Amino acid sequence: MNPPCARCKKTVYPVEKLNCLDKTWHKGCFNCEVCNLKLTMKTYKGYHKLPYCNTHYPSTKFTAVADTPENLRLKNQSKNQSQVEYQAQFKDSLKQFHSVATDPETARAKQVQQQASGAAYTAQHHQSQQQQQQEPRRPSYGSQPVAAMPAAAMPAAQPPAPVAIAPPAAAAPPSGPRRRAVYDYSAADEDEASFAEGDLIINVEVIDEGWISGTVERTGESGMMPRNYFEEV
Repeated sequence: MNPPCARCKKTVYPVEKLNCLDKTWHKGCFNCEVCNLKLTMKTYKGYHKLPYCNTHYPSTKFTAVADTPENLRLKNQSKNQSQVEYQAQFKDSLKQFHSVATDPETARAKQVQQQASGAAYTAQHHQSQQQQQQEPRRPSYGSQPVAAMPAAAMPAAQPPAPVAIAPPAAAAPPSGPRRRAVYDYSAADEDEASFAEGDLIINVEVIDEGWISGTVERTGESGMMPRNYFEEV
């Protein structure tokens, strides 16, 4: 007996029979539930055993649950149950370990070891004291009385000889070429030096046509300086 079509409820003959989604369809009745677009075995998408096209295929959406008193109660109940289970598992895991203090054999061995170590230390202490008492005492040279020497035999204290103090050596005049600044200049970079009008520059070295290097005698600062700010000395 031929089964009926899932859409039009008419008899489906083998020539136009289409089996899909656990149902029997006419090839002309196998359409989208929304737009009635004709579908095939390659273009359909099933949802709740009904055919849909790609455009109208229902998408799964999450629904928001209101925080009603009943939902909050269920939430707290599940949370408490999870905490109870966690604490039970934690206590079961602790049972696998044994404390050292609760083991009688370990406590006895520990007490015996402490007594043995205390006895050994006491014996060594007594032995060291006996060795110190048996050793002969050496005479102390610092305790012997010193005979008083007559005042006439003691040599008279001599005054200290005067020490000649050499005058400080005069500073050697700076060597090398020198130049005098005719303008003020403030350094614009780390490798440059600042100077004021009238400063004397020593140890001058010409770098190129526009720059020289040297040391400002007044401040001791060294660096590069513009060549056209100076006059030769």
